[in-house]
Amino acid sequence: MAFSSFVCLFLVGFLVFAGKLLAEMPDSDDEVPLEMEKKELLGIFEVMGALLEDSDWPLEHPQPCTETQWPGVQCEIGDEDPPMFHVTKIHIGPDILTPPCKSSATLSESLLKLPYLKTLSIFSCFSTSQVTLSPKLFGALSSLEHLALVSNPTLSGEIPSSLAQISSLRVLTLSQNNLQGKVPSKIGALVSLEQLDLSYNNLSGQIPEEIGGLDSLTILDLSQNVLEGQLPSSFGQLQLLQKIDLSSNRLGGLQHLEYMVADSNPIKTEVPNFVGKLMNLKTLSFSECGLIGPLPNFLSSLKNLTALSLSNNSLTGTVRPNLGTLPSLDLLNLSNNQLSGELTLPEDFIERLGKRLVLRGNNGLCTSNPLNKKENISSHVIAPLCLNPRGPRDDQTLAGEHPTESERVKPLDQDPVQESSSTGSSWSHVKLNSFGFVFCLLSMLL
Repeated sequence: MAFSSFVCLFLVGFLVFAGKLLAEMPDSDDEVPLEMEKKELLGIFEVMGALLEDSDWPLEHPQPCTETQWPGVQCEIGDEDPPMFHVTKIHIGPDILTPPCKSSATLSESLLKLPYLKTLSIFSCFSTSQVTLSPKLFGALSSLEHLALVSNPTLSGEIPSSLAQISSLRVLTLSQNNLQGKVPSKIGALVSLEQLDLSYNNLSGQIPEEIGGLDSLTILDLSQNVLEGQLPSSFGQLQLLQKIDLSSNRLGGLQHLEYMVADSNPIKTEVPNFVGKLMNLKTLSFSECGLIGPLPNFLSSLKNLTALSLSNNSLTGTVRPNLGTLPSLDLLNLSNNQLSGELTLPEDFIERLGKRLVLRGNNGLCTSNPLNKKENISSHVIAPLCLNPRGPRDDQTLAGEHPTESERVKPLDQDPVQESSSTGSSWSHVKLNSFGFVFCLLSMLL
C-alpha cells in the first residue's frame, strides 16, 4: 500500500513538471525569427550605399537576409547560440539591372563589418570615378574565398600585396580593369588559389617566380598586359594546370625549348601555332590530344626536330612531303588519324627512318611505291597502292598489326628531361603528362 502511494505521488509530480516544460516551450509556428547582428546590418547598408544609385536601398531591404531579400546578397546561418544570419556574398553585375551602380561608386571600408563575407564580385560598376584597391581593406577580409572585380575601367592603381593575407582565397579575378604596376610576388602565398586571372590590365615587370608554388592552380590568365622577361621555370611545377594564357605580352623564354611532350591532354584544336616558333625543338609529341585539322606547314621549319609524334588524334588531309626534308628527323609517328591521299614522302627519307616511320591506321592513305618490298620498312607504314594517284583511298586501310603502346612511341619512352640534363636552360624541356593542359600561348613568344 505504501509503495502504491509513492508511485502515484511520483507520477503526479512528473506530470506537473512536464506540463510546465511544455508551457514554457514556444509553439513551432511562433519561433523566434533569426536576425542579423546590428554591426553587420549597418555594414551591408553602408557598402550598398557606396555602390548603388538607389539611396533608399536600406529602406526597401531592411532585412536583406529574410523578409526583404535582394538577389545580389546571400546569407548563411551561423553556428552561434542563438543562431544568426551573416552576409556571405555580394554580387553586382549586368545580370542584376536594378538599381544600377552610381557614377561615384566606390568600395566602402565598411566591408570590414562583414567578417563572414566569402564572395565579392563586382562587374561593370566603376566607370567614372577613380577607384583603387585599399591594402588595409583587402588584407582584413579573412573569410573571402572568391574575389572578382571585372570590367571596371576606372579601377586603377596597384594590386595590393596584402591580398596574400587572405589564405582562404580560391578565385582571384581582376581582369579587364586598369590596374598598373607589378604582379606582387607575395601572391605566391595564396596556397588555396585555384584560379588567377589578371588579364586585360596594364601590369608590367616580370612574372614572379612564386606563382609556380601555387600547387592548386588550375587556371592562369595573365594575357593582354605588358609583362616582360623570361617565363619562370617554376611554372613546370603547376601539375594541376588546365589553362594558361600569357598571350599579348612581351615575354620570352620558350625559344630555347628542346623537348615538349604533352601526350594525353585534351587540347582539341589544331596543332598550336606557337610550336612553329620553337626553332630549337628536338622532340615534339602531342599524342592522344584530340588534335584536328591538317598537318601545319610550319613543322618543316623545325630543322632541329629529331622525333615527331602526333598519333591517335583526328588530323586530316595529306602527309606533307616537306616533312621529309627535315635533316635530323629520326622518328615520325602519325598513326591512327584521318590522313588520306597519296604518300609522297621522299623515298630516301622513308628508307632512312625504316621502322621508325609509323603511319598505320589512316584510312585512305595510299602510295604509288610498293613499300612492302623494302626490307627495312615497318609493317606499320605499308600503305595500299593508289588506284588514282594523289587521290584519297577511303575504302582501304593500312596493313599490319596494331602495335602495343610501348611500340607506338618507343623512341619517346625515355624521359626527355634526362636526355637534356646537359643543357643550360631550365626551360630546355617540358613534359606535360596526364593533366588537362589547354594551350593558349599563341602570341606570347616573340
